[in-house]
Amino acid sequence: MTAPLDGPGFPNDQATDFVREFQATVAPTYANRAKLGTSPPLFILRVPQASYQGGVNRVVAALTGALSQRVPYAHLPIGTREDSGSVRADPDSGLPSVDAGRQLFRSAPEHMTPDRFPQFHVMCGLVEYIRSNPGRWATTDDMEAALRRDAGELRAQRGGLLAFTRMQGPDDGGGIAGFLAKLSWLSFVQLLPRWLWARRISRTVVRSWLGAERVAQGSKNLFRVMDQVAAIRSMQLMADPADEEALQEFDWLVLRALMEDLSRPVIGRILPGRRRRTCRPVLFVKIPPGGEPGARAAERFLRSLHRAQGTAKPPGPLVIAVGVPSDTLLQELGNPSESTFPDASVRLADHASAGEPPVLVTISERALAARGVPVPPATTRTFRFSRYVPTSIASGVTALALLAVALLLPPVFPAPRDCVGGTASVAESAPAEPIQVDTTGWYEAAVKTIEEQNKRVAQYADQGRTVRTVVSFVSDPPKSDDETRFDGTIPELRGIAMWQQKLNKEAAADDALIPLHVDVRQAGVAFHDAESEAKKLVAEMEQEESVPARERVVGVLAFAQSRNETRAALRVLGEAGIPTIGTTATADEMLSGPATRTYWPSTPFNSREARIEADFAYTENLVAEPGAEDACTPARHAIVIESSVDLYSHSLAGQFISAFKGTHQVFDFNQEGDFGSAPLSGAISQPDADLLARALCDVFEDKPDSVLYWSARAKDFTALINSMDTAGTCTGRDLTVLGGNELTNVAQTGAFANKDWLRLYYSAHRLPADAPGASDRTRQFVAEYDAYVKATTEGTDPWRQDGHSAVSYDAFHVLSQAVREAGLHDPDIDRKSVLLVLGSGIAFDGATGYVSYDGANAPPHDKTLVLLRQSGNHPEAVLACGAYRQDESSETQGPPCTG
Repeated sequence: MTAPLDGPGFPNDQATDFVREFQATVAPTYANRAKLGTSPPLFILRVPQASYQGGVNRVVAALTGALSQRVPYAHLPIGTREDSGSVRADPDSGLPSVDAGRQLFRSAPEHMTPDRFPQFHVMCGLVEYIRSNPGRWATTDDMEAALRRDAGELRAQRGGLLAFTRMQGPDDGGGIAGFLAKLSWLSFVQLLPRWLWARRISRTVVRSWLGAERVAQGSKNLFRVMDQVAAIRSMQLMADPADEEALQEFDWLVLRALMEDLSRPVIGRILPGRRRRTCRPVLFVKIPPGGEPGARAAERFLRSLHRAQGTAKPPGPLVIAVGVPSDTLLQELGNPSESTFPDASVRLADHASAGEPPVLVTISERALAARGVPVPPATTRTFRFSRYVPTSIASGVTALALLAVALLLPPVFPAPRDCVGGTASVAESAPAEPIQVDTTGWYEAAVKTIEEQNKRVAQYADQGRTVRTVVSFVSDPPKSDDETRFDGTIPELRGIAMWQQKLNKEAAADDALIPLHVDVRQAGVAFHDAESEAKKLVAEMEQEESVPARERVVGVLAFAQSRNETRAALRVLGEAGIPTIGTTATADEMLSGPATRTYWPSTPFNSREARIEADFAYTENLVAEPGAEDACTPARHAIVIESSVDLYSHSLAGQFISAFKGTHQVFDFNQEGDFGSAPLSGAISQPDADLLARALCDVFEDKPDSVLYWSARAKDFTALINSMDTAGTCTGRDLTVLGGNELTNVAQTGAFANKDWLRLYYSAHRLPADAPGASDRTRQFVAEYDAYVKATTEGTDPWRQDGHSAVSYDAFHVLSQAVREAGLHDPDIDRKSVLLVLGSGIAFDGATGYVSYDGANAPPHDKTLVLLRQSGNHPEAVLACGAYRQDESSETQGPPCTG
């Protein structure tokens, strides 16, 4: 593949990477076509107004020349011609979205995807009918039927199966027989097919996107919605055919329908329609200077795009606007900050989020005058036949294969009964005694590392370097060996200390890095004082103008547990506008109220975890069959243990019950006798571990295909397991427990060393280092963790495979990167700047897998969730869902990852 020597070059303002990424975004190699699954943000390339025309032509010609006839694209000079071909008197009265859809439809290579634009065509026809006949809404009552008839006629004119409805009916003369023949023809050949088509397209458009928009007002009929729109807009159009408000809504409606067509089907797997999405449509939009012909239409289109991107499903087109955008337009699009082409090249692979401002790059006069970067022509795979040919063949072969399987295979091959992850219990290869812990020494070692690194940060500040402070809220240090095993504070502090150590080390050679002082604050036992500590921090920050810049807090790391107290604390931090990166708090309810503006969790929500675990339990062989310990069956009954007073537990249990397809019963277990006011329906309250053990044994006896789903805390779990072991009434056969990430705090410490009847599965947030699919970054983190623990503590570390340290390590990475990027544009690095960076998205390959925030206040996009099976002190991964690597996706991983 070579670039044409005589072709126009792209202006070279360090644009080499941008040109390279442009090709990879628009036409990646066939093996990497999964990259097409994103919806990139809008790109605005601003050219000097003095050389506006030549600059626009230079940029667009270089990029369109590379697309040739392999990639569908639309070049929108914005309304220079009517559909009939005559020059439009007012170029600002056109709808650029109509031009965009028609150009993409005409320029799409044959037999590629998408190859049809059903929603665009019907919406375009409806809008044009309204614009052409505004006066009819003042004189005709049933315009809904008129819209339906016109849409059906336009669809028949485009050909296909509906084209036969335009054929003339039989002419058998007069009489009753002729009348009946014409009536039958009219009813069953013309009216009925069009009515069926109208009903189907109406349901498709409304269910796909229109029904969720405010303009629909709850209506489920496309033509009724458009009739209501026209009833209002027709009055404006009769007064002024180019009414800006009406044109803006019409332009958005057409563009939103077009983006829905471009989003289907998704990429990947084996269906021909999916495999043939090999390139991304591109829209080039010319933005004339304010007051020039076409400027209003161009800005109208970009406003429509900004609105449509908020709800449109991926994959979306790449839109590049070139010209002189007005300050008013940029303000309406979210006041984008100035970027360079190297920055923009990174954003080409991003996924735009709702309300995200565009990427703005200014091209200099010098670059327009100099020789540019050649843009090699794009190459995409082409297809000789329509996708219906392989679809028909595949459907026939599949039908025959299924018939053969149904008739022949079941009697010969019984369903597999192998136990997922093997048959080993938690006692397999376990140490004789639980791993000894050094409660005080290990905690103080982590805190000492942070204090030493804080001294190094102070040295950077004394040298004139920019330094800021972050606060880490942790629970009070554990006071006993058992508390240490149940609590995740020590591994979390280790992760924070390790990232601060790494940041300081790299800052010595990289002046762009901003060293961060870590202020570790204890928030009480089990975060009991989290809310009051948050209020204390907010009060201190109100006086921060009187403290040195190095002591100004730019963000918070919190919290490790989902509790009512920590949720309240997040709301306090949210009201104060303090950027907060979560560690291992997973309850969906943590992201509520003011926290929705400032809180970014690091781990998947309970709703996602519970859905995956419920599907895993119902479909995988994990429950030992009676009398056959080496054979397993899926769970058909779940015994759910919750603590209703605990936000994490109550949330996780409720989500699991909603997703589990089998039967269930619930026990509300809390050894302190502290029960919430709204336990799950049918829950039996139980404060005694021995009594709960007896009740569970009765259930296992009656329903041997049961799984015990544990959502309560690790301390209560240990008490129950010990009670069951002491009683011994139902430990004659292996029992299966499936639990949340809370159990990682104790499962890997060898606390269940002699429980050879217990099979334990639980969730985690990174793969074990020795797992076959573990990434180099995960292995590197574990090696660094091993070296750190060996250098700072003595004894055997129980948390080597635990995910808490890796999560806090990545969470601190997110916050430090946000602070660094904020510093590139804001020397003061205030908290608003950090929030803006977080809102624009952050991505990197982390210790827990690929971390990609798309701007929304939510966990990283498709964040990895791992299910582990515990064997002694060694966990084995039995499932990994999500984007553990950048090119992976749960959508391609199948159930239970996809639900």
